[in-house]
Amino acid sequence: MTRTLFIGRFQPFHKGHLAMVKKILETSDEIVIGIGSAQYSHTGENPFTAGERFEMIKRSLDEEGIHDYHIVPIPDTHVHSVWVSHVKSLVPAFDTVVTNSDLVVRLFREHGLKVVSPPLVGRDKYSGTEVRHRMLKGGDWQSLVPAPVAVYIQEIDGIERIRETYKYSTPYGTRENNHDE
Repeated sequence: MTRTLFIGRFQPFHKGHLAMVKKILETSDEIVIGIGSAQYSHTGENPFTAGERFEMIKRSLDEEGIHDYHIVPIPDTHVHSVWVSHVKSLVPAFDTVVTNSDLVVRLFREHGLKVVSPPLVGRDKYSGTEVRHRMLKGGDWQSLVPAPVAVYIQEIDGIERIRETYKYSTPYGTRENNHDE
């Protein structure tokens, strides 16, 4: 049995992430989805909690009939030399890591692990930054995320949270250019 680790922040989980999960499961029996930066929330870059991101992913995969997955929150350590050991202590055993982060590729390869960096799916439109930007500006963000994610974000008043956190967080706003203070 093969198991692949797919790490991301999933802020929020979008259609590019879902497509990658499906692609991974074409060649792997199971997928471990690691929710990176799990301790962060309520900022412009990380508006959603680990629990909320877990819910988004679970609802999306269940809706697709995907059941061969594990979702594990992974808090950052901020010490790169121990991060891979930290991740391995939190998640089930895996054979391969899928990531497009140059740093994550390097860290796992330095530990002798197989790392794959497939082309991003629809990167021109599917990115968490783009989804959050459209939410902030009142644009069409719903078409970029699976339907269960859009419903869930509405349930938790996620758009209002993004608008509020924008006022005091990067990348959308800084204290220097926030005229609302």
